[in-house]
Amino acid sequence: MGKKQKGEIMNRFQIKARHLLPALGLAVLGGLLASCTASTGEGSKDANVSQAASAPSGAEIWANTCARCHTFRDPATLNDSQWDVAMMHMRVRAKLHGADARAVLKFLQSSN
Repeated sequence: MGKKQKGEIMNRFQIKARHLLPALGLAVLGGLLASCTASTGEGSKDANVSQAASAPSGAEIWANTCARCHTFRDPATLNDSQWDVAMMHMRVRAKLHGADARAVLKFLQSSN
């Protein structure tokens, strides 16, 4: 492999990494926000913690799933109804379960 090919591969990796870092930051922020809004009742606290630990947030699903094919766009680039249409289409293509698609849509619509 020549120097030019290695340079092109490294350049592609750097571009992908540059777009991935903000999305990962959003995923972490979404997780933190979700944990801050958990109910403080004694009986439901354990259920919320175990549910949050087992189910990824919409931001995390978006960061992990959409990054396979897309560079990340600012959620404000589309309005709520446009995100609804985009998610209906991409749910099928990304093979997302209904709950995951709803979580991603909720994240995108609350972020725009």
